[in-house]
Amino acid sequence: MITEPERRMILSYAPTAAAGRGLAALLVLDDKLAETVRTTTEPMLGQIRLQWWHDALAKLDSAPPPAEPVLEAVARDVLRDGVAGERVAEIAQAWQAVLQPELDADGMKGFALRGACLFELAGALAGASPGDPLALAGEGWALADLAAGLTDPGEAAAARMNAGQALASATAARWSRNARALGAMAHLAQLDLAGVPLGSPRRTLRALWHRLTGK
Repeated sequence: MITEPERRMILSYAPTAAAGRGLAALLVLDDKLAETVRTTTEPMLGQIRLQWWHDALAKLDSAPPPAEPVLEAVARDVLRDGVAGERVAEIAQAWQAVLQPELDADGMKGFALRGACLFELAGALAGASPGDPLALAGEGWALADLAAGLTDPGEAAAARMNAGQALASATAARWSRNARALGAMAHLAQLDLAGVPLGSPRRTLRALWHRLTGK
């Protein structure tokens, strides 16, 4: 979880304005999907709504976006340099995992793809290095966020454990300069797991150190 000031800080780490706009569009899309799940009272209805987003994103490969601001931003700022709407649609597909009656190991793995896909797409737009642990960092980021919202103690503990393992590996790497916005997100997710409160100067300093050093 990041605050709006932290999000602005992270976006400022993007290597180009275009990369920043792409990451911003992906995060806004993810926010919209999270809202879709959060405001759904019936799992079946939630699945239908997420499927609409999935299909609408995939259709961006062959048709202009409808008059919907999130889809317009994805079409304008994300679908370039070989990035396809069908790939972006995988983020919506991954969100379906949290609508299942029980979040088992397979469901958790499926939800982790939300972050892996988002980070890989943003990394492609930013010109990340092949050595940047994008998928691993994204999985950890998504699972740390999931753990904070789960009410079942067992599910929350499993999500925290999996997130911690992924983030420990991802944050041990030295990130390329072009991918440091995403590396900073991984470090902030690790601080979420450690219980460092939002707004703490420690969070800002950790992100700034990563921007300077890649570590």
